[in-house]
Amino acid sequence: MALAQKFLRDLEAIVGRDGLVATPEGRLTYECDMHTFYKGAPDAVCLPTSTEQVASVVRLCLEARVPLVPRGSGTGLIGGAMAPYGGVMVSTTRMNRILDVDLPNRCATVEPGLINLWLTNAVKERGYFFAPDPSSQMVSSIGGNASTNAGGPHCLKYGITVNHVLGLEVVTGAGEVVRLGGKVQERPGYDLTGVVVGSEGTLGILTQVTVRLLHAPEAVKTALAVFSSVEDASEAVSGIIAAGIIPAALELLDAPIIRAIEEGIGAGYPKGAGAVLLIELDGPRAEIETQARRAAEICRDRQALEIRVARDDAERALLWKGRKEAAGAVGRLTPNWLLQDAVVPRSKLPQIMREVVAISRRYGLVIANVFHAGDGNLHPLICYDDREPGQLERAVQANEELLRACLALGGSVTGEHGVGVDKAKSLTLQYAEADLNFMARLRRVFDPQNVMNPGKLLPSHPACGEAFQPAGTGRLPAGTWV
Repeated sequence: MALAQKFLRDLEAIVGRDGLVATPEGRLTYECDMHTFYKGAPDAVCLPTSTEQVASVVRLCLEARVPLVPRGSGTGLIGGAMAPYGGVMVSTTRMNRILDVDLPNRCATVEPGLINLWLTNAVKERGYFFAPDPSSQMVSSIGGNASTNAGGPHCLKYGITVNHVLGLEVVTGAGEVVRLGGKVQERPGYDLTGVVVGSEGTLGILTQVTVRLLHAPEAVKTALAVFSSVEDASEAVSGIIAAGIIPAALELLDAPIIRAIEEGIGAGYPKGAGAVLLIELDGPRAEIETQARRAAEICRDRQALEIRVARDDAERALLWKGRKEAAGAVGRLTPNWLLQDAVVPRSKLPQIMREVVAISRRYGLVIANVFHAGDGNLHPLICYDDREPGQLERAVQANEELLRACLALGGSVTGEHGVGVDKAKSLTLQYAEADLNFMARLRRVFDPQNVMNPGKLLPSHPACGEAFQPAGTGRLPAGTWV
């Protein structure tokens, strides 16, 4: 299928010739996000530079009943930024300016395409930082972080993205430009800012984000505790939290991922370890020194073999480089992998890790684990080779079984990656029909024609009727496509 030539000319009139990608090879670049399991190329890609251009593109697509797919840097892991029904993709990568830094009010207003780490780099010399830090923060956009309500290693102490978004400018699925929230923290009425954060582009396209900035801590201490098993490391996690210590980050990595990291990056993790626990404490210097001693005692009580403390910023950065680039290093282990993002109560970590081992053996597949242990957010990477008959099918089955095991322990289908296409069908395992129906009706308030990122977030579910029917499956009138 292809969009009508007049429609393409109208798009070009809005964003300019260099702001429209319509060639087959150009569109292929946008056919998937980092989760390449799901693919769907758009029929055109717009690269707007202003809110006005975004609004004009949305209104044009509404008039023609053409599906819209918002996209940031494309670093998502849920199939959320690809186009299963074609249509027009709106990429905000050119909207990447810092519009305002207001240190007296400890906030900044940025465009959605601004790279996460760029904001911290812009304010760190003045003693501030932007707390949300997904592993992709070197390349992911703040608009994408807000759309998926991204987490990160430091969300244990500082919270996920929604805790740091004060206000938004949004072009809704109805083509309206609305401003939600602002620099003032407490506002009367419904928390519509909170509704839009995490909505994955199904309600509208973000064009500005006002975020909270925090004072940098006085001191930071990073340590690596080495264990012979994941179970012992998991017990140490529960012990640290039970002692009233809330680290800035508490990350657990198992033997397969340690091997991959050391072969690919050389972060200094002990290759023979069954698991390591990356512990970071920050705050007043005297406080973290006391907490560090107590955390070390707890780890030793849980059979820690060794505890290494980073001696300087360079050693700390290397330890974090291993963690942040873990997913990329998995290529050392396998040609293909599926990534799970389920959550369990952290007290259930030892139990779920035993189940991970059992699932790995049942399906004959390596499962490498690297996850936010402090809040029970798992990231098992199920390794397979799609050149081997049956391995992909076994990987998918293992993935589903692991998700159901997490839910049975009182967990959630996703902790930080979002839902997208990948988890949409799984929401029926967690929510009742009435809950899903309510979400669908809320979505229609912002997107009455159901053209905004169709097929994402909410499942196709008979009890919810037409509310979940995506655009492009018979609802688009004849003549839209040529």
